[in-house]
Amino acid sequence: MEQQAPLGMREVLEMCRLKLLALFRSLDRLHLAQELPPELRVLFELDADLAEALWALDQPMGHLDVRAMTRDTIASLGAIPEALTAFFALLSASEQTQLARTVNAVRASLAASDAYLQIPGRDPAAT
Repeated sequence: MEQQAPLGMREVLEMCRLKLLALFRSLDRLHLAQELPPELRVLFELDADLAEALWALDQPMGHLDVRAMTRDTIASLGAIPEALTAFFALLSASEQTQLARTVNAVRASLAASDAYLQIPGRDPAAT
């Protein structure tokens, strides 16, 4: 019996990637964290894990170990809140407020398809 990713995993990954993309774009617009502190690098790595999982969901069944991919992806998703907390602790209260406003504005401007930026070979017909 072929393994399948949990129902709703794609939607969770898309949502998380869009939130992280909004954060990264906002940091760039506000010129915050230009030195790429280790806490931000962790978020970049977690985003890469999510992108890899979205890529994996587009692959033909049977080519990947879905159980391992799911386990690793759930671990990455679980690490995001702590990584965000660690990163935000580096910012002043005013920077956090300004960043939150900018993130909300940027997130509202992103299309659902932006979750697939930098994912090679994306098949829009894949579900």
